[in-house]
Amino acid sequence: MSTALFPPASCPRIVVKIGSALLVDPEGGVRRAWLEGIAADIAERARAGQQVAVVSSGAIALGARRLGLAKGGRASLEDAQAAAATGQIALSQVWAETLGANGLTAAQMLVTLDDLEDRRRYLNAAATLDRLLGLGVVPVLNENDSVATEEIRFGDNDRLAARVAQAAGAQGVVLLSDVDGLYDRNPALPGAQHIARVERIDAVIEAMADKGSASGMGSGGMVSKIQAARIANAAGAHLAIASGRVERPLSGDAKHTLFVAEKAAPARKAWLAGGLTARGTIHVDAGAAKALAGGKSLLAAGATRVEGAFARGDLVVIAGPDGRPLARGLAEYPRDDAARLVGRRSEEHAEILGYAPRSALVHRSHMALL
Repeated sequence: MSTALFPPASCPRIVVKIGSALLVDPEGGVRRAWLEGIAADIAERARAGQQVAVVSSGAIALGARRLGLAKGGRASLEDAQAAAATGQIALSQVWAETLGANGLTAAQMLVTLDDLEDRRRYLNAAATLDRLLGLGVVPVLNENDSVATEEIRFGDNDRLAARVAQAAGAQGVVLLSDVDGLYDRNPALPGAQHIARVERIDAVIEAMADKGSASGMGSGGMVSKIQAARIANAAGAHLAIASGRVERPLSGDAKHTLFVAEKAAPARKAWLAGGLTARGTIHVDAGAAKALAGGKSLLAAGATRVEGAFARGDLVVIAGPDGRPLARGLAEYPRDDAARLVGRRSEEHAEILGYAPRSALVHRSHMALL
C-alpha cells in the first residue's frame, strides 16, 4: 500500500475502529472536537469515492457516567450490560449528529459474536453492510454488550472490526487507538523499538504483544489487535494499528504498524479462519501437520487425541504436536466417534463404528489453515 491508512484511489472500502480512550474523555464525556475531526476525515474519503464503515467503542464508558457506575461500568457483567444499554443511545446520537453535519447518513448495527460465527447470520449481516455501503451510508457498528455474556462475546472491538471487514469485503482496516502500533517489547520499557511493517504474523510477532490496554478504559490490548490482524489478513485485508492521538488521524500518515495481507482466501475459508469460537480440538502428529500444510484433509491416522464436545458440522481447531493451532475446520464426525478413530487406518473405520465412514475427520474443503 502507498500509505498506511489506505487512500480511496487504491482501497474502495475500509473499516475504521475507534477505541474508547479516543472517543470518551476520563470523565466519561464525548471528545467532540476529536470526533468532529474523524467525521471530517470520513466525509473527505466518501467524497473521493471510498466507502467507510465504523466500529465504535464507547457505549459502556458513556453509559457508566450517566448511571454513576464504578470502574467505568466494568465492575460486573450486569453493570456493563446496563451501561451499554444506556450509553448506546448516546453513542448513536453523537455519531448521527457528527456525520450528519458533514452531509453523511449514519446507520446503527449492533452485533453479537453469534451473529458473525453462525454462517447464515453472518451472510445476512454481510448483505446488510453491503447494501448500506452501496447507498453511501456510514454503518456504525458495536458489539451488543447489553445482551452479550462473558462466554459468548467478542470482548473487544479489534476482532469485531476485522470480522466486519471480512463481512463487508473491505480491503483495509484501521485500528485507531491510544497506541501507535506494535513494539518489540512494552513501549514503556527503555530501548523499545517500533515495528512499522509486518509481512507475516509468527511466534516472534505474537511474543511482542503487550496484554494490557494502555488507557484502562477499553478492553482490547495488543494481543487482541494481532488476533484482529490475523482475521483481516486471512480475508485479504491489510490492517493498520495507528495512533488516534492527533486531530485528523485519517487525513495524514499517523504513526502505525501495517500488517500486510497476502492472497485472500476464498470467502468460506476466510470465515472459518476468522472464527473465534470452537467446540473442540483435534491434536495431530508431525506427519499430519505436514500433510495439512500441503493441502490435504485430516485423516484419523494422523490424529493423536480429541478434546471438547462437538457434533458433526461444528467448528474445531486442529492443533500440532506443540499444541499450536494449525487450522480450523468443520468436524466430519461427532466427538465420541472421532475419539474412537484416533490413530486408526481408514480401512478399520467401518468395523470400529459399525457404519460406512466418511473419508476424513476434517475435509480440506471445510478447512482453513492458520
